[in-house]
Amino acid sequence: MVDDVDQQQTTNTVEEPLDLIKLSLDEHIYVKMRNNRELQGRLHAHDQHLNMILGDVEETVTTIEIDEETYEEIYKSTKQSIPMFFVQGDGVILVVLPLRVG
Repeated sequence: MVDDVDQQQTTNTVEEPLDLIKLSLDEHIYVKMRNNRELQGRLHAHDQHLNMILGDVEETVTTIEIDEETYEEIYKSTKQSIPMFFVQGDGVILVVLPLRVG
């Protein structure tokens, strides 16, 4: 019984940054990517390179256009839903994990 408690405590401790991601398996996360792309979805798997497999993904791509008359920046966002998505780790800028209360 003591071994079960010790094992549970070691699996829930955070010693490295990737331990946080390991604790977020099967949770909804937010990923900011290069080229103004943002992903929100359920984390199914990951590796040490931050390659990830996300499910039920909503991808948002933001583009910036310049108005030729006023030279103002115009931001346009397009969203799409993707059932399953492979994220290549070298394009990841930021990963926001679910907020844990209590």
